[in-house]
Amino acid sequence: MQLFWKMGPTTISGLIERMDEPKPPHSTISSIARILEKKAYLGHNTYGRTYEYFPEIDKHSYRKFSLQKLAAGFFNNSTEELLSFILNEEEIDKHKLSNLLDQLENKKS
Repeated sequence: MQLFWKMGPTTISGLIERMDEPKPPHSTISSIARILEKKAYLGHNTYGRTYEYFPEIDKHSYRKFSLQKLAAGFFNNSTEELLSFILNEEEIDKHKLSNLLDQLENKKS
């Protein structure tokens, strides 16, 4: 999805050109694109035998959905448990944590 957001509408071949070596097989990326399309994350236009894929979901919505799924699957659907895990596992300096707390306070207002 990152490359689709960065590139906009593109073909599988165009996407593979932008990937680092070793480049994955065309069939692999094509299969992933079809899966993402079934999930309604991608759409496509057809030009003869060529498919041009494009994002159907913006990055913010995808990020929100992914975090909700993560919280539901691993943290009993609890944002508090997810944040607690992150705080215990990651080193977050006090300044950044203070900024996050300020954001939380502003959101409550």
